[in-house]
Amino acid sequence: MRLFRFFKSVGQEMKQVSWPGVKQTRHDTGTVVGISVLFAIFFAVVDWIVQFGLKFIA
Repeated sequence: MRLFRFFKSVGQEMKQVSWPGVKQTRHDTGTVVGISVLFAIFFAVVDWIVQFGLKFIA
């Protein structure tokens, strides 16, 4: 019966959660995608510089 009480408690807590709206979700998704692209570009440039440096040394 403890498991049943646990799931009942979870259901009650989920009703109290304030879920973000569509506008906020789109904004957050755009932010995550934008930052991911910036990091990908940054790491690609760093990788290119390191490869160039290793070829120059060798």
